Amino acid sequence: MRREHHPARDDWEKTIEGQGLAYHRAAHPAGLSRPYWDESVHYVFSMEEVESLEEQVEELHRMCLDTVEHVVSTGRFADFALPEWVWEDVTRSWERRDPHVYARFDLRYDGTGPAKLLEYNADTPTALVESSVVQWFWLQDVFPGGDQWNSVHERLVDRWRALSLPSGPTYFAFTNMDETGEEAMTVAYLQETAEQAGLPTMAIAMEDIGWDSLNRRFADLGGQMIRSVFKLYPWEWMLDDDFGRHAVRHSTWIEPLWKTLLSNKALLAILWERNPGHPNLLPAYLDGPRELTSYIAKPLLGREGASMRIVTPDSTHQTPGSYGQEGYVFQGFEALPVFEGQRPVLGAWVVADESAGLGIRETTGLITDDTSSFVPHRIAD
Repeated sequence: MRREHHPARDDWEKTIEGQGLAYHRAAHPAGLSRPYWDESVHYVFSMEEVESLEEQVEELHRMCLDTVEHVVSTGRFADFALPEWVWEDVTRSWERRDPHVYARFDLRYDGTGPAKLLEYNADTPTALVESSVVQWFWLQDVFPGGDQWNSVHERLVDRWRALSLPSGPTYFAFTNMDETGEEAMTVAYLQETAEQAGLPTMAIAMEDIGWDSLNRRFADLGGQMIRSVFKLYPWEWMLDDDFGRHAVRHSTWIEPLWKTLLSNKALLAILWERNPGHPNLLPAYLDGPRELTSYIAKPLLGREGASMRIVTPDSTHQTPGSYGQEGYVFQGFEALPVFEGQRPVLGAWVVADESAGLGIRETTGLITDDTSSFVPHRIAD
């Protein structure tokens, strides 16, 4: 694994916007000099590294599914701060094996040892368009005939084709709260992959999904029954809403309800409890840092690096945010590796239950937040 430089393409902004990354200008807070998409640098991996990472990702995913089975069978929902009224519905969702499509592991990796799991974005992962499409076309333009750890698009199409969904169109739901356009473009891209798989689809805003109390069903603005929905809207927000009690029992939602157990950072502690010392895990606990002298406190439902606290023997660093009322997990802290002053985090994609590709974000800070930049990668010749 190494970081290399290459001149950016002429008119690269126009190029990536035409490929779906229309939100790259709005993806960063104002005032940053570095663009969100930065193709002036890229990472290079050996094929051996990629093959090893693929195996590690699939093992982590298997361990996560085993953890869901454990939580459901033992009723450990309180560890995840889930409201008690939804516990039975999560159990039923898992027992039915409600269909799932994709997820993203965030990993610490420096090329010299096993990858370490930082968290699992299993409900509403983004950075998909740049991982699946934009960096692939960058590779074709800059390194024609080159290789990349990237079969995301093909696997998404295959996954939609393999699903048994209710009759009628599958709705692809975004939210009007999206200010950058990232969510709308991600949903539109996933809708396109479903259409390539032959599924009938319709786009809809979450705010335009209505509840037909007479017929006890969800409906669109035209009154048509909604039987299946892909949404980039977190389950914890849905469960906190009045219509959440209907959502858990009506319609097929992708990602499914059981993924509340994988998108919650309590997962990290249960994984460590069940697989102590595993080379791909960092020690993690729910009841405090225990023996850890360097740790990071992560809110169970936190996003974008908000409301985190890093504690080391020498210092304490905290990020702003409003998360944490739901509780924290305390995970052993290992700083991200440094490449030319930047700290990369690997976003390893899983489609269905198989490893599918890689996206890399990097920042100078200890926590990867909304100031990070996405950089492409390739596999060495």
